[in-house]
Amino acid sequence: MSEILVPRRRPAQQRSRERYNRILATARTVLVDVGFESFTFDEVAKRAEVPIGTLYQFFANKYVLICELDREDTVAIVAELHNFSKRVPALQWPDFLEEFIDHLASLWREDPSRRAVWHAVQSTPATRATAAATEKEMLEIIAEVMTPLAPGAPLEMRLGLAGILVHTVTSLLNYGVRDGEIDEFAFTATVAEIKRMLVAYLFAVATV
Repeated sequence: MSEILVPRRRPAQQRSRERYNRILATARTVLVDVGFESFTFDEVAKRAEVPIGTLYQFFANKYVLICELDREDTVAIVAELHNFSKRVPALQWPDFLEEFIDHLASLWREDPSRRAVWHAVQSTPATRATAAATEKEMLEIIAEVMTPLAPGAPLEMRLGLAGILVHTVTSLLNYGVRDGEIDEFAFTATVAEIKRMLVAYLFAVATV
């Protein structure tokens, strides 16, 4: 089983938290500008205007830093999912699915660092395992919302469906962004097809 990558520490004091957050924000910019293969602590430290030793106080290597960026992104999505879940059952699952896809699409459209982080965490077994552990809470929320869709399905099956949903959406959103550029018409069409595909798939699941 691959090691789960976590920071050496997360700061508690405000001044250290501000420095930590500046490092994360700078890392996003560097990742977008140079790509993961050329991503280095030297460049992050230079742009964040901190000694490189400060990065090593928090992160053992760039893979741990990338996984922390992924955790940051996932926490934000989880917060949004909690907001959606509070509206169930008033919000039925097809509406939930459409809103969730729209939310992810807006993130992919407006913040290129999210796409860059997603690609980066696919780079090694350890980063993929860490991303899988990070997304667990997100999948649990979606699995719970899907209970009315498949009331007889065990939790494990619903977690599997949630994983298929999330990874299908993110993969196809990446397909909709060509060479880092967004053709708005093509991207909007891709989002519409994602919705149609997944709603049809989940209806099929509901009738099994």
